[in-house]
Amino acid sequence: MTKEHNFVHPRTVAAFGFAWGRLSLTVGPEVNEAKHFSGGVVDLPSGQGHARHNHPGAEEIIFVIAGEGEQMVEDETGVPVVRKVGPGMTVFVPESRFHSTLNTGSAPMQLFVVYSPAGPELVLRDLPDFRLLPPDEPAGD
Repeated sequence: MTKEHNFVHPRTVAAFGFAWGRLSLTVGPEVNEAKHFSGGVVDLPSGQGHARHNHPGAEEIIFVIAGEGEQMVEDETGVPVVRKVGPGMTVFVPESRFHSTLNTGSAPMQLFVVYSPAGPELVLRDLPDFRLLPPDEPAGD
């Protein structure tokens, strides 16, 4: 592995494409041998988002880079807590907690997500609308 793997732009790696957007993994065991976490850039077109889900055994950090939306994170009793989010907002998703994100703005929404430990994002490959996008290919049908 070269030191260039320490500097990764989301458009230079293959991405996970879905009907709701894309995830470009820029850090993780498969990308640059990160051992304790993985992460990358999520792009959500206007009106799109990912459904309620969780990552068993993993925590997640969601940082809003651009756009506006609604973030849901269930509390410890399973009650959905929804907040408006925008650029600069950090959302912490506790271990195994259900959550969802929806772009409610008129512009694309971009997030940076981190999973600890690494790996829960790989189960996304099992979703029915998953497709592996080569670098620079747009998401959608």
